Amino acid sequence: MNDAAWGPGMATAIGSMPGTDPVEAARTVVGELSDLTPFPELPGRGVGADILGRTAGLLVDLAVEVVPSGYRVASRPGRDHRRAVDLLRWDLDAVEQAVAEAGAPRAVKVQAAGPWTLAAGIELPRGHRVLTDLGALRDFTESLTEGLIAHTERVAARTGSRIVVQLDEPSLPAVLNGSLPTPSGYGTVAAVPEPDVRRLLAEVIEKLSAATGSPVVVHCCAPRPPVALLRRAGAGAIALDARRLGDVSGELADELGEAWEEGTTLFLGLVPSTQPAGETGPRQLAQPAFDLASRLGFARRALAERSVPTPTCGLAAATPAWSRRAISLTRDLANLFADEADQ
Repeated sequence: MNDAAWGPGMATAIGSMPGTDPVEAARTVVGELSDLTPFPELPGRGVGADILGRTAGLLVDLAVEVVPSGYRVASRPGRDHRRAVDLLRWDLDAVEQAVAEAGAPRAVKVQAAGPWTLAAGIELPRGHRVLTDLGALRDFTESLTEGLIAHTERVAARTGSRIVVQLDEPSLPAVLNGSLPTPSGYGTVAAVPEPDVRRLLAEVIEKLSAATGSPVVVHCCAPRPPVALLRRAGAGAIALDARRLGDVSGELADELGEAWEEGTTLFLGLVPSTQPAGETGPRQLAQPAFDLASRLGFARRALAERSVPTPTCGLAAATPAWSRRAISLTRDLANLFADEADQ
């Protein structure tokens, strides 16, 4: 395992931010989360800025276009694909400008859809999902890996910072349990066996970790994330929504406990992504984390040593004021965990 880019007292965010101004978003994350800065994403800009379009803009020798049902493989780059590439280029310029103003972050975290979410969300020419064709799945995975490595090199050159990759896999549970609908809508795509899912994901993680010199974060905010699979695939950290886990018991408790025991860091989503009805302080927000540590049999110092607090998911749906408040609260949680460890 490569040395982690995170440690006690650090906080970060998942990636997406509200609004459409990349310069403002970059200034916010570079200024407020300088230890582990998330490369800002602005899905509010529409086509090419959402998780699938943005990731498709990284692909090498593959292109997509937008059809009524979503993103589909295209024979050549068209307007939709070029828009995704341009948006990412503008974001990189904005981050470079923010770094020039505020100084280089200790590390920058770049996010992209993981191979299974990408293959689940993009269609082949006949409308079937990429993951239903083994050859297409392999081509997309290799293209994603190559393009993402090139992206990390560009970000490193522009910022002078260490780079961490986060693979977003919101569709992974549906891939595993076979709940993705077919093009007709009358059936579902067959579940992909867990060993196949783990093997492909492990290949991507290994190459990204070798290229960046940093462990890879995998993000899945489902109520029941596949923790054991992600750990065995080589994820150095698993990002999850700690507020959605509920009563952690049984198999999930075993998987989380083993992950912590084996040195996998948990990025714990604790701060609501949108403004709650009432004001909530750091200690209230930290309670699910305290409960988790207790349930797994760890002292609270484990939260400082083996977790990084984050918002529950992306902040794209938040107001600008709440996004700034959420980031501030996330930093407060990191300090609280560090204080608890000292005590």
